Amino acid sequence: KVLTSLLSRLRVPGFEVDQLRTDPKTHAVVIMQLYHHPYSLDSQKVRLALEERNIDYTSYHVNPITGKNMDASFFRMNPAAKLPVFQNGSYILFNTIDIIQYIERIAVVSSGGNTLTLSSEEVVGWMKKIQEWNPKFFTLSHVPEKYRTFACKFVRRVVIARMAEAPDLASAYHRKLREAHDIEDKLRNPEVPRRDKDHLVRLLDEVEKKLGETPYLAGEEFTLADVMLIPVLARLVLLNLEDEYINTRPNIAEYWNMVKQRPSYRKVIGKYFNGWKRYKTLLRTWCFLRIRSMLKRF
Repeated sequence: KVLTSLLSRLRVPGFEVDQLRTDPKTHAVVIMQLYHHPYSLDSQKVRLALEERNIDYTSYHVNPITGKNMDASFFRMNPAAKLPVFQNGSYILFNTIDIIQYIERIAVVSSGGNTLTLSSEEVVGWMKKIQEWNPKFFTLSHVPEKYRTFACKFVRRVVIARMAEAPDLASAYHRKLREAHDIEDKLRNPEVPRRDKDHLVRLLDEVEKKLGETPYLAGEEFTLADVMLIPVLARLVLLNLEDEYINTRPNIAEYWNMVKQRPSYRKVIGKYFNGWKRYKTLLRTWCFLRIRSMLKRF
């Protein structure tokens, strides 16, 4: 009854009491499922939220570079083929902010509403502002063309192969093929990545100003706004753009050094991309693509 009461008070559109599943014998919350990958910036955001709120979940890696997000089983669940996907029973969420706010509500319920509260309007405002920046074209424009072209070609072949295996999904797969070609066409236009860069610069300048006033993005305490920002900074480091975008902003540089010490960062991002680990992570994927291409196994 207490659980139902708390959920009722925390309800938002699309959130129902029976979506928080419990074991009928132990009354323990059944572990939820997250389909994600370390390369996915939005996946990193969701995983950081899960770790910061101490929510247990079952992890499934779906590598978009090798086309695993095009497998029929995943494609039926999410025809957009985007990561992450969060599942709790029959309830499935695709939108990153929706997932994080759902996680937050579960955490508040689990704490009995005593130690945790829902994010303030300022925190949610920062979350939405950060999420407005799409890293796709900015990231791809900084990947060497030969690697980018090879990976894109591999994914297109994966889509064609999966289309043959699941003809009932042919129209959805055709849409993904058109999207893939559209991305390559846009990358030929220098104006597209330039717009993303300008958007990023404006965002970082605003963050720099805010961090000159408070240690964290929304005040004195670490919040979900910081969860959204950390993967953006990690992406810049992965692309070897730390000097240009982070170190030129002293408040962000100090903040970055501080948040990298958090256990959640070490588990979600540092484990794969700190120092030499980034080369191991990327080399493993590159070797997979080369071998599968040589064997023509898509």
